[in-house]
Amino acid sequence: MTISDTDNAISTTALTKTFRRGTAVDAVSLQVRRGEVYGFVGLNGAGKTTFMRMLVGLARPSSGSFSVLGSATLSNDVLRRVGTMIEGPAFYPGMTGRQNLVLIAKYAGLARTAVDTALEAVELGDRGDDVFRTYSLGMKQRLGLAAALLGEPELLILDEPTNGLDPAGISAMRDLIRAQSQRGRSVLLSSHLLAEVAHVCDRVAVLHHGRIIAIGTPAEIEAAHGEAPKIIVTTTDVEAALDVLRSHAEVDEVRPTGEGVEVVAAKDISASVTVALVSAGVDVTGVRRDHRSLEDVFLQMTAADERRSS
Repeated sequence: MTISDTDNAISTTALTKTFRRGTAVDAVSLQVRRGEVYGFVGLNGAGKTTFMRMLVGLARPSSGSFSVLGSATLSNDVLRRVGTMIEGPAFYPGMTGRQNLVLIAKYAGLARTAVDTALEAVELGDRGDDVFRTYSLGMKQRLGLAAALLGEPELLILDEPTNGLDPAGISAMRDLIRAQSQRGRSVLLSSHLLAEVAHVCDRVAVLHHGRIIAIGTPAEIEAAHGEAPKIIVTTTDVEAALDVLRSHAEVDEVRPTGEGVEVVAAKDISASVTVALVSAGVDVTGVRRDHRSLEDVFLQMTAADERRSS
C-alpha cells in the first residue's frame, strides 16, 4: 500500500544540501508516518542536524523536495504545529526555567498556562522556579523538550535529546519521548547511538556521509546487516558435540572453541541444540546465545560503507 503525504508527518524526496566543503545531505528520501517515533542515526558529522534544519526552514535545500505535516510550504501556520530542539537547548542562565518558557511563549503568542502544561509534561513542575544555571544536564534537556512542547505541536523534531545524559537520564528522556507518541504526536529524533533509538523508535534510518545506508525497524536492520546468530555450548566433550551437531538439520556451521563449541544457524536454535546433545549423552554445562549488539551492527554498516566509497 502506498502511503500518501497526508498520512506522513514528514516526507522528503532526494533532499540534498551542499556546502563549499562538500555535500552534507545527499539525496535523502524518507517518510515519517503520523504518530510514529522515527530515529535518524549517524556518526557525528553524518548530516543529521543539517537535515533537520532544512525541515524547519533554518537551512535552504540545494535540491530535492520535502513536506511537513502535509504542506510543501513552511508557513507560520505549519511551523506553529512543529516543536523543535535542534543543536541543544539554549536558555538564559540567570532566569528560572519557568521564566525562560514564559518568554518563549510570549513571543509565540501563547498563554502562560501553556508553560505550566509543558513543565508538567516533562516532570519539571516542582523545579520550574529554580534558576536554569542550577539545573543538571538532564533537567536542561527536559526543559528543552518542554520548550518544544509549548503550543501542543503535532510533530516534534529532536536533535540528540539524550546527548550527554547518564543512564538514568537517558531512560527518563526515552519515557518522555514515547509518551509523546502515545498522545498522537509524531517524533523525529536523531542520535549517534543505534542501540539507544532501538528502545524508543518504531523505525530507523541510518545516515552515513549524508546518505541513507539502511532503513527499517531496528529488528529489520539487525537481521539484514548483522551476522548469523551464534550459540556457544560449554562442554568438555568437544569431539562428541561436534559429531552430534554436524548432523543437526538446522545447524549451518559448528566449530570448536576454547570453552566448547560454537554453533552458527539462521535462527536461535538453543533449545533444539541442547536437546540433541543431552539425548546423545554429551555432558553440557552451559548454552548461551552470542548476540552482537545493535551498536556492533551499526559500526559494521558504516565501516562497510567506507570501504565501498574508498
